[in-house]
Amino acid sequence: MSDRGIPRSFRTMEGFGIHTFRLENAAGETTLVKLHWKPKQGIHSLVWEEAQIIGGMDPDFHRRDLADAIEAGAYPQWDLGIQTFPDTPEEMFEGIDLLDPTKIVPEELAPVQIIGTMTLNANPTNFFAETEQVAFHPGHLVPGIDVTNDPLLQGRLFSYLDTQITRLGGPNFAQIPINRPHAPVNDMLRDGMHQTAVHGGVAPYRPNSLDGGCPFLAGEDMSAYIEVPQQLPASTKMRENPATFEDHFSQVRLFFRSLTPVEQDHVISAYTFELGKCYEENIRLRQLQNLANIDDRLCSEVAKGLGLQAPDANEAVEDSDPSPALSQVRGTWPVAGRMVGIITGPDADPASVLALRTAIDDAGMVPLVIAPTGGKLDGGVEAQRTYLTARSTEFDALIVAGPAEPADDAANSRDAKAGFPGGVDPRVQLMLAEAFRHSKAIGAVGNSSAVLDAAGVERSAAGVVEGESDAVVTGIVELLAKHRVWDRFPIPPQ
Repeated sequence: MSDRGIPRSFRTMEGFGIHTFRLENAAGETTLVKLHWKPKQGIHSLVWEEAQIIGGMDPDFHRRDLADAIEAGAYPQWDLGIQTFPDTPEEMFEGIDLLDPTKIVPEELAPVQIIGTMTLNANPTNFFAETEQVAFHPGHLVPGIDVTNDPLLQGRLFSYLDTQITRLGGPNFAQIPINRPHAPVNDMLRDGMHQTAVHGGVAPYRPNSLDGGCPFLAGEDMSAYIEVPQQLPASTKMRENPATFEDHFSQVRLFFRSLTPVEQDHVISAYTFELGKCYEENIRLRQLQNLANIDDRLCSEVAKGLGLQAPDANEAVEDSDPSPALSQVRGTWPVAGRMVGIITGPDADPASVLALRTAIDDAGMVPLVIAPTGGKLDGGVEAQRTYLTARSTEFDALIVAGPAEPADDAANSRDAKAGFPGGVDPRVQLMLAEAFRHSKAIGAVGNSSAVLDAAGVERSAAGVVEGESDAVVTGIVELLAKHRVWDRFPIPPQ
């Protein structure tokens, strides 16, 4: 229900390692680790209405955004980091069960140590060969990394292998080019689909005397993968969940109370919307009871939106210090690859549009000119979008470059965004009104103030920049470094 469920881009998604793995060094010492991917551009999300519009109008939004960024040279990057924990028999850390995939360890308790960076610098040449045939499997490990007894991980070790055998036609899926490891792999598989080797010998099994004992198992002296031996403490094996698995609320409370007020407000709105679409009152009441065990304000605000009585908590939940690392609204981030729409009209100044485009490009962002029609405008500026095809959801910020009078098709009954034409094209008004409502940065150069007024954009509001081209772009860059202008609509103090 949080903003993490509606990411602005694949480029701004964080990867949480829900499983715990075991690392072994050359001396045989082991450490438990959790893996994280940290996007270089920060963690950013859409707002709920924006996500709904995109889902209906542009279902390829995220895939195209990633492909376009790579094509434009704004290569997405993620830092790979690890949280490390002592390898104890209990496999616990600060009271947190490391084998429970529903639990996280706050970064304030175990900082994420960056150990590498992944860069996506090319798009697939053939999506079937390079994407559809990829065989992911948590057991694809190199020497020095081993699995733990995480029950979900243990299930995946079987199910992922079984899935790839079924999906890709047999056990030789590692011979498909996209799945071939860099290290040589020798096995006793001889037949089946995707077999590319021409094997000699007559005995594809071991032990044997027909082929001189070959194949044989490689040893540690050949850098073979050896599972880390573990000493097991005296215990009783039972088929039941650990007691820590019954803690359903402490980490949810930690997460919610670690968010900023605007993020908490988004969670409340999401719960109110989704439960408002559930017409079984007993289900809504049960969910409200769960929310009561998480946070009083969360429960009471959602209950108010549903017109129901907020229940009291019926479980004692342990409090813990908030984890600021769980919040997305913090710090500033690079703006490379951000999409900035330049709204122009028939009477727009070509020099002003060119200056805007150049300044946006120099800042590492992507300028897209939005005009009444396609083709080239006065001054040779190419229009990438039209009033008919553009929607605010495609852009991180909008800049108005001069008057935007109604185009010839402003009242087109076949365009749901069109309407009764006044002094400003209704589709431009819609774009600006949505961008303002979604807390996006908005700029205006030249004689564009009337366009903002017609769209209902408060020119004195936070995140609205007016002036000359360079000054407006500078202001837009500063605003986009924080992703959205969240202080445009302050949250009342609680």
